[in-house]
Amino acid sequence: MKLKQILFILTLFVSFTGLAQVEFEAKASREKLGVNERLRIDFTMNQDGDNFNPPDFRGFEVIGGPNQSISQSFVNGKRSFQKKYSYYLQPNGRGKFTIGQATIEIEGQTYKTPPIDVEVTAAVDKPTDGSNAEIIAADNIHLVVNVSNRNPYLNEGISIEYRLYFSQEINVRQWYPKDVPQYTDFWSQDINISQYSVKEDLYKGDPYQYVTVKKTVLYPQKTGELKIDPLTFTVPVNVPSDRRDIFGRRLYETVERTVASPSTTINVKALPTKGKPANFTGAVGSFDFKVTSSKDQLNANESLQVKLQVNGNGNLKLFQLPKLNLPSSLEVYEPEHQENVNTNMNGMYGNISDSYTVVPQSKGKYPINPVSFSYFDPRSETYKTLTSKEILINVENGPARVNAPVATTDSNHIAKLPVASAGKQFRYIDLKPNLKPKNSGEFFKSAGFWTALVAPLLLIPIGIVTGRRRENSMSDVEGKRSKKADKLARKYLSEARKNLGDQKQFYESLERALHNYLKAKLSIQTGEMSKEKIKTLLAQKGVGEETVNDFIGILESCEFARYTPTSNVAMQQDYDKAKKTISELDKQL
Repeated sequence: MKLKQILFILTLFVSFTGLAQVEFEAKASREKLGVNERLRIDFTMNQDGDNFNPPDFRGFEVIGGPNQSISQSFVNGKRSFQKKYSYYLQPNGRGKFTIGQATIEIEGQTYKTPPIDVEVTAAVDKPTDGSNAEIIAADNIHLVVNVSNRNPYLNEGISIEYRLYFSQEINVRQWYPKDVPQYTDFWSQDINISQYSVKEDLYKGDPYQYVTVKKTVLYPQKTGELKIDPLTFTVPVNVPSDRRDIFGRRLYETVERTVASPSTTINVKALPTKGKPANFTGAVGSFDFKVTSSKDQLNANESLQVKLQVNGNGNLKLFQLPKLNLPSSLEVYEPEHQENVNTNMNGMYGNISDSYTVVPQSKGKYPINPVSFSYFDPRSETYKTLTSKEILINVENGPARVNAPVATTDSNHIAKLPVASAGKQFRYIDLKPNLKPKNSGEFFKSAGFWTALVAPLLLIPIGIVTGRRRENSMSDVEGKRSKKADKLARKYLSEARKNLGDQKQFYESLERALHNYLKAKLSIQTGEMSKEKIKTLLAQKGVGEETVNDFIGILESCEFARYTPTSNVAMQQDYDKAKKTISELDKQL
């Protein structure tokens, strides 16, 4: 018994002696590097201390750090402790340099690291850098802008596509716009991206993945050099670290990286003056033109519609249609303008039209003269003119046309005639109607009088009771709806938590939690679950913009996780964020 006690005491003594031995050392990621490479310096200690002082780092520029990390563990009853300060250095030039001594105070005693010699050589073809998360993120993520045409004509459509490139060394799941260009001097239209997809491409010769994060169509409204400001995003990036979990899997560190597209200059050409038609109103693109009439045979005082329509691809919303030229003996009303225009990456497409209502006043045959429409075709770099055919309108069964009628013209040069009376076209007011008064008894103090007076008073309490019952019923409905939403959210959140570590099952459960919560809370259908619809509904309900963006961000994470791998840390972060966001929605809805 005594022997066992002695051995136990000796073991404790040895253990505590080992812990009491202070270790303070410096370690460089390499002893030799190119001038275009980076160096990592770690200062580690096995006991916590105070007043840490790094060396001067002469010959280098500190581009990262100090990053501080602490790790503790108990193995077989033995405690281990490590504290680390990490710096990331960029050489200022070639040569041999010495990293000086760092100092720290531990239990009242000062400890120093030994100096480290480092040689910096000429630049290398393929630089390798340290494992600093921010540096890795900066080197492996890029925002690229692709412009379909950098030398367009005035009012010629161009498309802008922004791609977020990232290497396979990192994971990207979300991005948030930080600074969006205003596109000054352009007519602009953003193209909705309903679903983000990950594609593969080469970036500067290296294999990368990319996601198209923004699409825009621009129509320049000025000539000369026009600048497109950079688009800036904040991107949370999962970067692999040097640490591993108990199962040997690499742990990831999440850092936020701000990326920006390069500034872009567009050189806009003026439309040629040679060959420009007199009736040109600014149409640029490829178009068809037609003039149609709803009737070619009718009676006097009946109406017909004459439509001028332009179909095609181009700046459909940015020019005027030609005016209709009609005989002065036809009464014409202001045209009804209609636009059936969509926009994709090829620009605006569809049709625009002006519909005129025309009313002939007398019998006869009326020609609708040909109408010409001119546009500039940027592909052939020429002006083109389209002319409609003459349309003949035959008016029957009406008064004969008066010779040489006097026409009136409004500000839009639309000819109008005074309306002529034909036969019994109008019914005049009878000045001697021969009306007779309707006999009626005394209403005051009659049965009808007292009923009309008392009945509203009797209806007041009935209305109050009915209103309260309805209010209580509505309250119960809202309460039931809220309980159902909370129950569904808890169910699928619990399912998601159980699937932490299983990327596919986790994000499917998390997405179900979000969708079912909204469906129950807002009484909407699955078909209404687009991101734009959700934003609109939540905004109408008075939900704060930050909460709405958080909710949409989690949905995008679920969507993005189908295409790219992620880490357990990222899944835990998404779970915590979803739980917090649902709680915020409960407070605001």
